[in-house]
Amino acid sequence: MSGTVERARELLRERRREAERTVAARASDLSGVAAARGDATADDEHDPEGATLSGEWSRLTGLSVAARHELSDIDAALARIDAGTYGVCEVCGEPIPEGRLLARPTATRCVRCAV
Repeated sequence: MSGTVERARELLRERRREAERTVAARASDLSGVAAARGDATADDEHDPEGATLSGEWSRLTGLSVAARHELSDIDAALARIDAGTYGVCEVCGEPIPEGRLLARPTATRCVRCAV
């Protein structure tokens, strides 16, 4: 299992870097939309070419929240690795299968308990 834990740690670190980039990108996108929304001449409600600024704000906010949630899940998984509890189902206490951990390194439940 130690090899699995080390592979999972590397996967988690890479996913964390990706999630951090996503959070930063969404923050930049939201700043752009906020600036556009502040423009008194913006009349996007009647623009047939695309989504409204309010719709774009809502979409980007959802993506930002999801990326921050992913960061939280990743940090929790890394903390479980450090605590020596990684790979143990939070429901039944049985080991989480290696394949599941490699596919979903933030998994907190075995396949049976995840259903």
